Formats: sequence, C-alpha cells, structure tokens
Amino acid sequence: MTTETPVPVAKRVPSERTHHGDTVVDEYAWLAAKDDPETIAHLTAENAHTEARTAHLAELRNTLFEETRRRTQETDLSVPTRKGDHWYYTRTVEGQQYGVHCRRAVRDGETDPPVSVDGAPLDGEEVLLDGNLLAEGHDFFSLGAFDVSPDGRWLAYSTDFSGDERFTLRVKDLTTGEVLADEVPGTFYGTAWSADASVLFYVTVDDAWRPHRVWRHRIGTPSTEDVVVHQEDDERFWVGVELTRSEKFVLIDIHSKITSEVLVIPAGNPTGEPASVAPRRQGVEYSVEHHGHRFLILHNDDAEDFALAYTSADAPGDWVPLIPHTPGTRLESVDAFADHLVVSLRTNGLTGLRVLPVGGGDGHDIDFPEPLYSVGLDSNPEYRTRQVRLRYASLVAPESVYDYDLVTRELTLRRRKPVLPGPDGREYDPADYEQHRDWALADDGTRVPISLVCRAGTPRDGSAPCVIYGYGSYEASMDPWFSVARLSLLDRGVVFAVAHVRGGGELGRRWYDQGKMLAKKNTFTDFVACARHLVKSGWTSADRLVARGASAGGLLMGAVANLAPDAFAGVVAQVPFVDPLTSILDPSLPLTVTEWEEWGNPLDDPEVYAYMKSYAPYENVAAVDYPAILAVTSLNDTRVLYHEPAKWIARLRAVAPQGDYLLKTEMGAGHGGPSGRYDSWREEAFVNAWILDRLGAA
Repeated sequence: MTTETPVPVAKRVPSERTHHGDTVVDEYAWLAAKDDPETIAHLTAENAHTEARTAHLAELRNTLFEETRRRTQETDLSVPTRKGDHWYYTRTVEGQQYGVHCRRAVRDGETDPPVSVDGAPLDGEEVLLDGNLLAEGHDFFSLGAFDVSPDGRWLAYSTDFSGDERFTLRVKDLTTGEVLADEVPGTFYGTAWSADASVLFYVTVDDAWRPHRVWRHRIGTPSTEDVVVHQEDDERFWVGVELTRSEKFVLIDIHSKITSEVLVIPAGNPTGEPASVAPRRQGVEYSVEHHGHRFLILHNDDAEDFALAYTSADAPGDWVPLIPHTPGTRLESVDAFADHLVVSLRTNGLTGLRVLPVGGGDGHDIDFPEPLYSVGLDSNPEYRTRQVRLRYASLVAPESVYDYDLVTRELTLRRRKPVLPGPDGREYDPADYEQHRDWALADDGTRVPISLVCRAGTPRDGSAPCVIYGYGSYEASMDPWFSVARLSLLDRGVVFAVAHVRGGGELGRRWYDQGKMLAKKNTFTDFVACARHLVKSGWTSADRLVARGASAGGLLMGAVANLAPDAFAGVVAQVPFVDPLTSILDPSLPLTVTEWEEWGNPLDDPEVYAYMKSYAPYENVAAVDYPAILAVTSLNDTRVLYHEPAKWIARLRAVAPQGDYLLKTEMGAGHGGPSGRYDSWREEAFVNAWILDRLGAA
C-alpha cells in the first residue's frame, strides 16, 4: 500500500480577489477550469491515490456490496397507482440498473391494486419506458420528467446522460409506441399538460442554471415554434410548472427563498394569459391547490408556521381563513380531493397527516405507534377518491405503502419493502434493533434533537463506534428513514445518529431561521454539541465517532472539522459545499443569486462577507490535527461544483500536511453520484468501508 500524496500542480499563478478591503489569495483557483487537461490530470491522480490508499478495503467493499444486494429483492414491483383507466407502476429486474415504467388497464370491478408474484410483470402489462434501454451506451442516466397526459395517450419524458441536470424532453405516443419528432434540449424539471393533451408546458434555465422560463409546446410541431408563457427576470426567483390534481388549472410557481407568487392558466384554455392568484409581497410565501370553486392557499402571512386559507377560483381576492396559525405546528402542504383535504404537517419534530372532510365534521390526525417515524402522502393522481396512498418508514421499519380510507379511517398495508435474509441467513426483525430520541444542549441553551438507531443491547459505556449524520440548511428535515446498506453498519456494532440541527425544518420555521444568514453558525455549533453529547452520554467516544454529510451537509462537515477537529475520528463530506464564500461572491455561477436569501449577499454587504469568511471551511483551514477526511464529488455536478472539494483537499494537504485526506471524483456523474442502483450500492459500500476502517469496526 502506497502512502504517496499527489502534489497539486503548482505552476499556475494564484488568483486574488478583493472585497470590502479584504484581499484573498486562492492558490488552487485554477482547478475551476474543468476543460483544462491539467485539472483532469489532477483529479485522475487524486482518484488513483485514493484507490491506492484504500486498496486494503477492497474485500470489505465487496462484502458490503454483496450484503446490500443479498438483502434486496432485486426483481421487484412497486404498488400500482391508479390514474384514469390504468394502473401505473415501476418494475426492477435482477441484474439491471434502472427501473422499467409500466401500466396495465383497470379491469371490471377492480378496486384494489393488482399484486405481482415475486416482482414478475403483471398480466396485460404495457411497457412505457425501459430505463435500461434508454441508458445503453451511457455511463450515466437520469429521468427528469415522466408525465402521462390526462387522456392517457401521450408520455412526456426527459433524459440526462451526463449528470448536469440539463434534460432533453421528448413525447411518446403510447397508442403506437412512436417517439415523436418533438424534441426540446436543455429543459429543467417540471411539465404540465393542457386538458385536451394538445399542449405541453415545460421549463428551461438561464446561463446560471436558474429555471426562469415556462414554455408552451403544441404536440406535433417543432420546438422552434414554442412560445414563452412566462419569463422571470428577477434573478432571486425561479419558476416551476404543474397541473393541478383536478386537471383544471396549470400552475406556474414563482419562488425565491422567502417570497412567492402563483400564476394560473385554465387547462381548458392553454393559450390564455396567466393570471396571478395574489401578487408577490416580499417575505410572504404561499402555494396554491385547486379545489372546486376555490383555490386553497397555504401561506405564512403573519403566520410563521403557516396557515391555510382559500379564495375564489373564478376571481381570486381576499384569503378566507380555514386553518389558523398554530405556533409549533408547521403546515407543509395541502392536498385536495373531491370530498376531503389532507394537510401534511410536522409537530414536536415528527411528520403527520391531518384529514379534513369538505362537507363539515371534525378533522382527525392519522396516528402511528412508533416513537420515531416519517409519514407522507405518496402518489395520488385521482381527484375523486375516498382512499389516499401513504408512505411510511422509521429507522427500523422498512418503507411501507398504505392505503387510507378517508371515510372509515381504515389503514390498509399494501406492501412493506422486503428485506431479505442477511449473511447469517436470518430474517430481518425490527426487534433486533432499537431507535431512540435524545436531546443535546447547544451552547446557547437550545435543546437539539438527535435520532439514533443501533442493535438491541448496544452498550452505553462509550465503547460503541458511531456515525453522526447532519444537514441543517434550506429548511430540509432529516426525518427518520430506513436503509438496507445501514444494516451492515448496525450489525457490526455501529450506532447511527442523526443530528437535527438548526437550519433544518424539523422544529418549524423558527428552527430554520435560527440556522441561516447571520445565524448560520448555530448549525455548526449544534452539530458539535450533538457529537459531544453522544460521548458524554456514553453512546460512543470521540476516537470512535465519524461525522457524515452531503451537499450543504458537506459544508457542515468542513465547518465542524475546523471548529472541533478533536471531536471526530473521521469526516465524510460528499459533494460538499466547502468553498461557499467564493461561490456566493460570483453571480454567474449556478444558484448564486437565488441563494443570497439563504446565506446573505457577501458581494454587497460587508457584514455578511465577514461572517461567511469566518466559517467557510476552505477559508479557515488551519495548521491543526484534523481527523481523517474523505471527500467525494462528481465532475458534472451543477449544484456544488467539483472544484470546491478539490481545492479544499489541496489546501488541507498544504496547511496541515500531517493529516490523512482523500478525494474521490466520479468523472461521469452529477450531484447524486452514480445513477445505476448497483453503481450506487458500490459507492455506498466504498464510503461505509472507509467509515468502518476509521472506527476500527471492519
């Protein structure tokens, strides 16, 4: 095993930047030149170094991969969802990387979804798209849009073969199987059909990858004849498009981080002018759901954790209260069905669902017995229905699909994702594991929740190895989730913990606000407090604790490595946002301007500049003893550019050369890493093998 460290190319002249009287030298700015052969050579050398340094883990990586594969039912079929006259579902086939998207006609008297035997195709199946065929000849494949027209004839779908999330949109005639000549490159997520399926709406991005235009395309015509329906010129805002469940309106959602506006177009008049439901007001967010004669409005106007109101669909005006604001109960979305509303919410750090009958009567919450869980609505395309599809999971309960009768309140389990016997041949039993909710005390006295899962009987004497995971940005909540790959850690005695730090949304909008802008450091100190708490309470010890996070959670990893390097034995930072100041100072980069309401605008505000510089991981690398660090990135990532972790690792080596730092770059993938399921399992096995090695639990 070699321990040679690749030396970053040094012949380039360092770049300088000056802002607010502060001049900064960036020795590794040249790595941002993606098309430069020297950059590719550097990343290739880093990959070779990482492979050499981890060569001793090859057998363990293969073992972990095989454990995930063995526990997974590879030939499988999702619970079919009804839309119109068909059941829609996705199949996977053993040995194939991608899903096969299918449908089958609803038969006379059929009310319950059809059931497959061992994941076999349903009798009468029609294959709509086979991801494996589409992916042939490509190292990467991702499906963006998958949208069947209201009449069931057309399928709008889009594909990405590089990982940069720029998709080519196509239309398939499901009656003939023909893919039309209609083709639109460079599209974003989101499509919507007109009522008669003659028109398709879609979204494109600007040079900074900001979704800014909604287009109207008439089926059977060249894309050069497409019409811009809405163009958003305010660079703080992005746009999206969707068809309401009622199929009566096309919604154009215009949103910044703190302000929104919704435009509507009658689906029966797709060439009509978009009309605003309510003009945008700075700091007011709202979303719209159509229900009969009214638009339901979920909003935060004088309602920090949001309230529900409605207005006329014919002439939108004043908002009439429906569910008042309740501090501490965050209303997240509302789904309208003909006779019921279902409100998705969270309270006390847990997700929940509340059912409201339209014709009067008391609403009710759907109850679940576990102390920690995650529940939400699944795909529910039918407007006139008395059943809704739910998806449920916990740290110990595999993902489960339920149908809930809105009238009788009966919960029917349709399917629990199988977990096949592990290496010892034993069936998976949730009783073999424990999940807990613990609380750490932050520096300012705030109680920070921690979710934990471990093997039953794991000692609390500090001897157990532990992984602590965190994110803490964008109001994204790290709700409990089940992972087959995680079982390989738990069965080796590892405790898995999730730190629900401020900046996330677990405890409502205030929890988010206390971890953004000029309060961002709370995210980092909360995470350190959680790590210290796990040691103090006997869950683990600092030399047996590895921190892990991705994207904005990768920023968290870089920050806590600087803040408390002694608290961890290792740090895994995946697609990490570790050079945020440089990126947020450049308005031409993807996402920058839209992010100013999340981080602040350091370009114009000296206070924001100084604050971001004080915590940005790349800016604050110091000559200290860092824990071992594994950074994983992707060359075609649009959200967090590959050069951020590449520069970070290079600077760590230069400033603190005694440390153990590895960089692994996927040369043909994007923000989510490898696209095929087997490739994703191998990537997870690589990371988990490194973690187990650091924890001494391999």
